[in-house]
Amino acid sequence: MDIIRTAPKKTRRNLMIGMGVGVVVIVTAWTLTLDPAAQTIERSAVLVDSVRRGDVVREVRGPGTLVPEHIRFITAQASARVERLASESGRKVGAGDVLLELSNPDLQIQTMQAEQQVRQAQIELLNLKTNLRSQLLTQQGVVASTRTQYVNATQEAVAADSLASRKLLSSFELANRRAAADEYTTRYRVEQERLKLMEQAIDSQIAVQQSQVVQLRAIADNQQARLRSLSVRAPDAGVLQDLTLQLGQWVPEGTTLAKVVQPGKLKAVLRIPESQAKDVVIGQKASIDTRNGLVAGHVSRKDPSAQSGSVTVDVVLDGALPNGAVPDLSVDGTIVIEKLTNVLYTGRPAFSAGSGAVSLFKLVDGGDAAVRVQVELGRSSVNVIEILRGLEVGDQIIVSDMSQYANVARVRIK
Repeated sequence: MDIIRTAPKKTRRNLMIGMGVGVVVIVTAWTLTLDPAAQTIERSAVLVDSVRRGDVVREVRGPGTLVPEHIRFITAQASARVERLASESGRKVGAGDVLLELSNPDLQIQTMQAEQQVRQAQIELLNLKTNLRSQLLTQQGVVASTRTQYVNATQEAVAADSLASRKLLSSFELANRRAAADEYTTRYRVEQERLKLMEQAIDSQIAVQQSQVVQLRAIADNQQARLRSLSVRAPDAGVLQDLTLQLGQWVPEGTTLAKVVQPGKLKAVLRIPESQAKDVVIGQKASIDTRNGLVAGHVSRKDPSAQSGSVTVDVVLDGALPNGAVPDLSVDGTIVIEKLTNVLYTGRPAFSAGSGAVSLFKLVDGGDAAVRVQVELGRSSVNVIEILRGLEVGDQIIVSDMSQYANVARVRIK
């Protein structure tokens, strides 16, 4: 006989499954409402600074080198060959000391030709003066002879008038004598004017030839100077540098042969970043670090243009140079811009290019986390920057580079 079996009820089991599914849904929904987990940063990997209030000295800093204030370059005034080296780099030289000897036979020939042209022009000037003087004397003689003829003709005309009034001379003869008197009057006037023109032209003709002599003499003197320059001498006393020529080497005209510097008079040439150089003006105080001491100075020149992201600034040294300070020595310079009184400031963030609004990470929860805040920065110095708004005294911020967390609003610090 078959026995009918009744299936057990699943109410309790179904209830448990439903509750489990509900819990999963609720947890999932709650998880979705949470913010993503904050990224973690090692405390040793960040640099933290606090916000303070007080006086700040604005400074800008840049690397540079020491260069002589007085540099005299020696250039070749003519192409030539090196025949003798009388000195070498690093030696002290006096004004007029021979440094090297050059030679150029073509220059010697050109100099002789220039002198010959001067002598030829001088001879032509002398001949011109002689010829003009002779012509002037000849014309003066013509004027004197014409004057005699003019006087005779005038007197004969007067005598003819007297005879004609007494009917002792024909009208034909009277007319001839009057015509002769008029002719010599005109000739005498013409010859006088010709003499005057000759006297006036003499000076101008001589002046033209004299100017030619002067020009040729200047050319010859220049050639002589170029020839003398083959014996290269020190223009000033100092230390000889960059004399690297070799015997027999051909040197084109205009080539720098060497330079003479005065090592006791040095200045610092700094390269200031162009973002900071806008506030640098002539006369500001500066300090130069020579790695062997600090030397005070002041700004004497600022380059009007930037090159390779920096502006060249010259600093004249007011203090004594320490031992070991030589030309081309690498130095660091700090220029004092101004003093800010009672301002809010902090350490300069590594990624800040200057004033304006930026976002910084401010420490919260006792330093265990940092949140991003908007901060407006003001005037900056080498290591500190002014805070205009966004932070208060005592706030701590991360000043190291946080660019890798640009899309993160909060980080944990471990």
